Amino acid sequence: MKPHLRPEDKKRRPSLLGRAVSLLLVCGIVWGGYQALYHPQTLLPRGWNPTLPLQVADDVTPITGWKLDRALASTQSCLAALEPAAQYTAMPDLGASDTCHITGRVELREVGDASLASIETRCAIGLRMAMWEEHALQPAARDLFGAQVSQIDHIGSYNCRRIRGSSERWSTHATANAIDVSGFRLDDGTRLRLINDWDDGGPKGAFLRRARDSACDWFRVTLSPDYNALHADHFHVQSSGWGLCR
Repeated sequence: MKPHLRPEDKKRRPSLLGRAVSLLLVCGIVWGGYQALYHPQTLLPRGWNPTLPLQVADDVTPITGWKLDRALASTQSCLAALEPAAQYTAMPDLGASDTCHITGRVELREVGDASLASIETRCAIGLRMAMWEEHALQPAARDLFGAQVSQIDHIGSYNCRRIRGSSERWSTHATANAIDVSGFRLDDGTRLRLINDWDDGGPKGAFLRRARDSACDWFRVTLSPDYNALHADHFHVQSSGWGLCR
């Protein structure tokens, strides 16, 4: 004789079965996600994988900015990200004073395929420069000139001084948190200088404006000749700030 099932028992059986199926599905999704992220042969591209540290050559994705912030969180992680993408020498921190110092100090000579006159700056500036060179400057040079950027000209990073025109506020140059870029040279011999070519109506002007606009993607502050006369001959780009782009 079959046992008698109460109405509530009949309802409970499919409910329990549904929960078991749902649990199995969730476990499958979690396991699949784990394999996608951590398996050595994962098909997930590096740029999309949040478990892998930033590499400058990775494709830019919606999480690249987050990965860049993680790389900049310490000198060690910054140097690790910069190492494959630049020529530099790590140096001891400079502690001249409370207002003038360099932490994460490097002597930077090259980012990607572009050389620089040797400059002492922060690793953070070097890494942001490497991202800018790889994902913006070189594509713009190829598009507009069919050439490569071979050199980035600058007029300094570390300078223990106050903001020009201000008697009180210290410049971000006093902590090497900025670099002033005055122009670029291409491997076909073309030279681009902000003081001469910013208002050029041809490819030189177009390149410089693309350089300015893209710098705003990789630096926290970008100031160009459009900002004021003090920046007529250079881009001021810095690693700290709140997103000013002019």
